[in-house]
Formats: sequence, C-alpha cells, structure tokens
Amino acid sequence: MSWGTELWDQFDNLDKHTQWGIDFLERYAKFVKERLEVEQNYAKQLRNLVKKYCPKRSKDDEPRFTSCLSFYSILNELNDYAGQRELVAEEMALKVYNELMRYSQDLKAERKHHLQEGRKAQQYLDQCWKQMDNSKKKFERECKEAEKSQLNYERLDSDINATKSEVEKAKNQFYMRTHMADESKNEYAAQLQNFNGEQWKHFNNAIPHIFKNLQHMDERRTVKLGETYRSFAEAERKVIPIISKCLDGMVTAAKAVDERKDSSLVVESFKSGFEPPGDFPFEDFSQNLSGTGSDGTISNTPKGERERDGVQGPRSEPKPTLGKAKNKLWLFGKKPKAPSLEDFSHLPPEQRRKRLQQRIEELSRELQKQMDQRDALNKMKDVYEKNPQMGDPTSLQPKISETICNMEKLRSEIHKNETWLSEVEGKQSSRGDRRPSTDNHQHTPQGRESPEGSYTDDTSQEHHTPHRRPGPTQPANRNPDLHEFDDEFDDDDPLPVIGHCKALYYFDGKNDGTLMMAEDEVLYIIEEDKGDGWTRARKQSGEEGYVPTSYVEITMEKNSKGS
Repeated sequence: MSWGTELWDQFDNLDKHTQWGIDFLERYAKFVKERLEVEQNYAKQLRNLVKKYCPKRSKDDEPRFTSCLSFYSILNELNDYAGQRELVAEEMALKVYNELMRYSQDLKAERKHHLQEGRKAQQYLDQCWKQMDNSKKKFERECKEAEKSQLNYERLDSDINATKSEVEKAKNQFYMRTHMADESKNEYAAQLQNFNGEQWKHFNNAIPHIFKNLQHMDERRTVKLGETYRSFAEAERKVIPIISKCLDGMVTAAKAVDERKDSSLVVESFKSGFEPPGDFPFEDFSQNLSGTGSDGTISNTPKGERERDGVQGPRSEPKPTLGKAKNKLWLFGKKPKAPSLEDFSHLPPEQRRKRLQQRIEELSRELQKQMDQRDALNKMKDVYEKNPQMGDPTSLQPKISETICNMEKLRSEIHKNETWLSEVEGKQSSRGDRRPSTDNHQHTPQGRESPEGSYTDDTSQEHHTPHRRPGPTQPANRNPDLHEFDDEFDDDDPLPVIGHCKALYYFDGKNDGTLMMAEDEVLYIIEEDKGDGWTRARKQSGEEGYVPTSYVEITMEKNSKGS
C-alpha cells in the first residue's frame, strides 16, 4: 500500500513515525555496541586467565607429565577461543554497529530533506488558500457595499423631496459599487480556480511523491535492520567451526592424559640410580668378654662360607660410622644439601646422566649455530673478495676468528661433558652387572657413596672379575717369608682383637700371607697398619692374614689400641 494515497492527510503522524524508526535503529546500534563490548571484555578476561595460569618458567623447567601438557594445551585452545571472541566483536563493530551509525546519519539527512519539501508544499498551498480567502472576503465586502448603495439609490429615487443631484450622486455610487463587486467577483473566481488547481497538485502530486520517498526511506531502514540482524548472527556463525576445533582440541588434550606415562616420568625424573641400603650389621659388644666366641654367638658370615670353612665362627659386626649411616638414611629424613658442581657430581647418578646429556645437546646445538655462522661469514667473505665494491673482506676476519674460538670452546666443553657422561655410564654399567652370586651366597655389594650422595670409585681402576666392585690401588705386594707367618700364626696365644673392620671391596688374597675377603664382610683387627698399607685381620672363622688398609673401613675398640 502507498502512503501517498492512503495517508495523504497524515503528514504529522508520518513525521513522528519516521523519527521513531530512526530512534529504534540507533537503539539497536547501541545494543550491538554493548554486545560487542561484552565480547571484548570476555575475550580480555579469558586472555588474562590464560596468562595467569600459563607456565612462567622455561619449557625445560616445566613438568612433562601428560596431565600438565594437556592442561597447557587446553590453555592454548582457550587462548585461541578468546581470539575468536575478539573476531566476533570486530565483526559486530565493523559490519553492524559502524554500518548502523553511518546509515542512521544518512536517514536523518534524507528524512529532513523530504519533510522540508512537504512543509514547503504545505506552505505554498496555505499561501494560495489565503489569497483565495482574501479575494473571497473582498468580494463579499464589495457585494454588501453594492447592495447598500443600491438601497440608497432606490430610496432617494423614490423620495420626492430628494434633489436631482442627490439622486444622481446615489446613482453613480451604486454603479461604482456594482462595478467593484464585479471586479472582486472576477478576482475571487480566479483565486479560487488557482487554489483548487494548486490543491489538486498538492494532494495528487507533491504530497504523494514526498510520502512515497518517506515510505521508501522507511522500508530501506527496515531492510537494513534485517540485514544487520543477519550480520549479527553471521558474526557468531563464522567462528563456530574454529570454536568447535578449539573444543575438539580440549577433548583431545583430555584424552591424552596417561596415568601410566606420568608414573613413568616420575620414576625417570627422580630415579637416583642408587641401590637400596643393605641391612645394618649386628653390633657384638660381648667380643671382649670371650675372645673365641661361643656356640650362642650370632654370626654374620654367610652360611655357605661357614660351611666351607667348617667353623661356626662368632659374628661381630662393626658399628657403622655416623657419616655412612646418615648417607644411607636420607630417604627417611632430611636430605643433606650438596653444593652445585659443574660436573653435576652432587646429583644421583641417573639424574647426573640426564643433566649431562641435556647439557651436551644444548652445547651441540650452540656449536651448530656457530658453525652455520662461520659458514655464512666465509661465504660473505668470498663475495666481498669477488666484488670489492660490496665490502671489505678483511673486516669480517675478526668475527670469523671469534666464531672459530667459540667453536673450539664449545668442542672442549662437549668433550669434557662427554667424559663425565662416559664415567657415569661406566659406573652404572658396572652396577648393572653385579648380581647376587648363587655359588658363594654373598650379599649383593652396595655402592660406596660420599656423604653428599655421589660415587667416589674410579672407573679407570675397575676390576675385571665379574660381580666384583672395583677397589683402590693396592699397596705393594706383601710377600713375607713363609716361616715368618708360621712363627706368627703358630703362636699358642692368639693376638687380642683391637677393633673390627668392614670390607669395602672384594680382595682375592692370592699372595701368601694375605687374607681373601668378600665385599661387606666383617673382620677383626688384630694389628694396625705399620705404615706399609697393610692391616692384619682375622676372620670370624679364625683365619688370619693381611688385607689392604684402603679396602676396609676400620673401627677401633675403645681402650684396645696398643694392647
């Protein structure tokens, strides 16, 4: 339906309606603005949340557990999700809010123009009506005056007392008024005809045209609102595939959580490479009461060895030193702090191996960078030599020399760390070869540790006998005269026990006068080291001989030294 034909007399109402339409459009634009601000704030809060919970340490320091990695993946997906919310806000701002505000300004200008044309047409019609009305009123006045003059003329003309001049004057006045009434009538008729023509044009041409333009403007406003409604929804729909991928990524991250792998990483991260501590030895305080022992004495000699020797010897274990006991028991108390060393010897073997491997990899990467830089500088130098106008080749020599120097330093560091790594792997390999022997039923040897928890044995001095711990360098072979030993050992009264010791390493005792001992075996001390590196000891079975002092851990009995 057309506004021009149906609403020809509703100019004021159409004025109000078009103003309401623009106000409604601007109200919707305001809604979109607040909506996109919600999206912007939401995205900003999401990014701040991700930043708050993202790891602030380097990747090397971060846990590698699948649960942590999955959480970090979820944070990354959430960050991407926040980016999509920002895209929604940008789309709404660009294609909805800004478009609405621009269109609102155009509507206001167009509406003003149409209304001004309508008012001008109305003013012109009003002006025509006033002219017609004035001519009508004038015609009415002139007719009344003409009637008065006619009555006056007729009255004088019938009056016998009236003079001829008075009658003539009244007659002339009557003719004049009649003529003026005719002129007013003609003017009024012309004005009326003109007004009727203008009024027809006004209501059949001008107003319908103006109202039609207003109708088109209002319809375009309605269409624009529908388009922006669609754009508002499309802004959300466009990001749905990406948001779905973000959510799928979160689900994938959740499925990647592997409890068994995390447990393995815990073992890998904290495995020290040490073996569990052995049993504490029995401390026999009755040794001084009975030199030869009794049948009820508890023995620490392995059963197979006692049966081989044919003697049920007494058991007397040395008291562990305080430092050794503390080192074995740090798992149950507070672990002693160790200084950080360049070779990571303050760390347990397994952790030391990993740290050394990590450092070697980092140094190798840095070395590769330096090599690439050297090659690039050499290529640039060749270019400068072939094209001197491009640069001076000698200017690159200091940088090349510095790069080569850095490469040599890195190679030296890599070699040094590889040496330490070989040392650690050698120790771990030797520990992995040791197993309890089924032939002699000896205890599994325990690693010798320093108070800080690091190994102190030297791989360059490993003994090649299977299942044996490498020991320190032995003192000069002790090979005394056999008769000397016979004289000493044939004594009826055995030498008194002045202490006891625990074997730190296996000793074969092949030389005459020496005493074979197994690792961790407990012996009695009957003669101190005289400065030649040998200590005279006695087994619990009664067998006596010399053992290397550096192979044992000695504990002297109180008030027995020198007896």
